[in-house]
Amino acid sequence: MSSNSVTPGRSLPLAGKVALVTGGSRGIGAETARRLAADGADVALTYVRGAEPARDVVADIEALGRRALAVQADAADPAASRAAVERTVAELGRLDILVNNAGTWSGGPLEALTVAQFDEIIAVNVRSVFAATQAAAGHLGEGGRIVTIGSCQGDRVTGQAQTLYAMSKSALNGFTKGVALELGERGITANLVAPGPIRTDMTPTDPQLVEGFRSRTKVGRLGTTTEVAALVSYLAGPDAGFTTGGIFAVDGGTNI
Repeated sequence: MSSNSVTPGRSLPLAGKVALVTGGSRGIGAETARRLAADGADVALTYVRGAEPARDVVADIEALGRRALAVQADAADPAASRAAVERTVAELGRLDILVNNAGTWSGGPLEALTVAQFDEIIAVNVRSVFAATQAAAGHLGEGGRIVTIGSCQGDRVTGQAQTLYAMSKSALNGFTKGVALELGERGITANLVAPGPIRTDMTPTDPQLVEGFRSRTKVGRLGTTTEVAALVSYLAGPDAGFTTGGIFAVDGGTNI
């Protein structure tokens, strides 16, 4: 269970809100789901495989006194992304916050990349964000929030074999700005959080690789999922009502 908890007298800026976090069973998505719940929201989350980790996150959320829902949905299937939005609204009663977190990585030397790799990464990292956001837009009202998890690679490619991944994440930068422009007059904000090297259960165990990630930061360490989740929750909350179309780095200075 995460260290997030509700303490006596703690402010609950998201009280009464309902959030959907795609890819919320592990890593950044799981910690974000827990943080939104700790800040007062009821939370739905999607997962592709690993029903047990999804159930664990649901249990953590319910332990905070919030409602929770886990939805099996393959982000590569746009119909599944849209259905997850509709199920959230049907079972939790509304939708106030969408966190587009589901994503995948695929890479290699340019000459070795395949069309199948291209199709997969675009389907998961780009098309799923489009599908979920389009579906959510029909339910979000005044004060609605859309937060998309991008990457520091969408702004500056920091290593070899990242071309395909960087292309998919850079697409989200432009998409976020377009959504912010279109939905702003309805009082809905759209922002993007761009993590750098974050320590998760998917972090390579090879010390040389980890050192390479660490050395690219200016603070000399990998980031934590808690640090990313804190920024997402702020952008999802009432204090960020005048913040939209932004790209916010949580990368330890990787792109400075």
